[in-house]
Amino acid sequence: MDNQERLVFPFTAIVDQARMKRALVLNAINFRIGGVLIRGERGTAKSTAARALAALLPEIEVVADGAFGCDPRQPASWCTACHERVAQGETLPVAVRKVPFVELPIGATEDRVVGTLDIERAIQQGERRFEPGVLAAANRGILYVDEVNLLDDHIVDVLLDAAAMGVNTVEREGISFQHPARFILVGTMNPEEGDLRPQLLDRFALCVDVRGVPDARARMAIMERNLAFEHDPEGFCAEWQPQEREMARRIAEARRLQPEVQYSRADMATIAEMMAGLGVDGHRGDLVILKTATAHAAWEGRRRLTDRDVMLAAELALPHRLKRRPFDEVQASVDALDKLVASARERAADVTPERQEASADAGEMPGERRSKKA
Repeated sequence: MDNQERLVFPFTAIVDQARMKRALVLNAINFRIGGVLIRGERGTAKSTAARALAALLPEIEVVADGAFGCDPRQPASWCTACHERVAQGETLPVAVRKVPFVELPIGATEDRVVGTLDIERAIQQGERRFEPGVLAAANRGILYVDEVNLLDDHIVDVLLDAAAMGVNTVEREGISFQHPARFILVGTMNPEEGDLRPQLLDRFALCVDVRGVPDARARMAIMERNLAFEHDPEGFCAEWQPQEREMARRIAEARRLQPEVQYSRADMATIAEMMAGLGVDGHRGDLVILKTATAHAAWEGRRRLTDRDVMLAAELALPHRLKRRPFDEVQASVDALDKLVASARERAADVTPERQEASADAGEMPGERRSKKA
């Protein structure tokens, strides 16, 4: 364990905050979920959890001398430079690296985020030179944005666009460069300092509201663990290493299983009925719940979606999408969500006579067979 690892507080040592940890883990299982916004007061382990998650993710193969973390096994996602090198007959060198954790610098400009093309060099020397930005550094890892509500709306748009598309394209004066930009976007904010516009809120796939732990014993455990970590980071991390290894193993196994998770038209109808009944605008939330539910099924080692998966996914996908009714007032408990899903399932039976059908074809969506790999 190197020095940098020793300084990362273990994910499994974080006390309580189960919903926040679940949202992060499910995004780690399926990058296509679309990230998570964590809202809450200061000192509730928001940034600690995001940093700790990166340490749990398996190492990745990359093009060794590339700046974009391109996956040598996925040519379709390569950057422009890798495509050109292979076209010229080069063999791309491969290396194994840790998953990157990148924090957006405060006051970052658009050029710092997306990268820049050296137009002068292109004109004078005929050479295309691209200076990578934050999106390049975060590819296949975690991009952490603290106080996302204080960022310029345009920068937030750029981040969300890249997170949704999985690619970053920069064009200047007829010259373009493209590179992969698949990452888990984790935004944190304190609502007391202002909110995001509704249009931006909806584009975060999941949202978790965190608060200080009310239980006195749990608060004591928080103090004890933090003091132990400060006193002896290496020893504390070694003590929690078995739990960390087990968590990492489960995430890796869920990643492998997730593409095999099946869902039926009845499952989709249940989600649609629930979202329509709640008056949720747009359709992004429906897709988010389905993708999150399949990730949760994989996390629990199952290849078939259940109502419980849908319920727990809805718990994470609805807080920022319900209009004029705070989530806690509408669905304050898991039991309430369970009843809501059950009611939607009954209504869905009228829409889908093939309610019990669960074949792969029945679960197929446009552009997506079963569920997709993270």
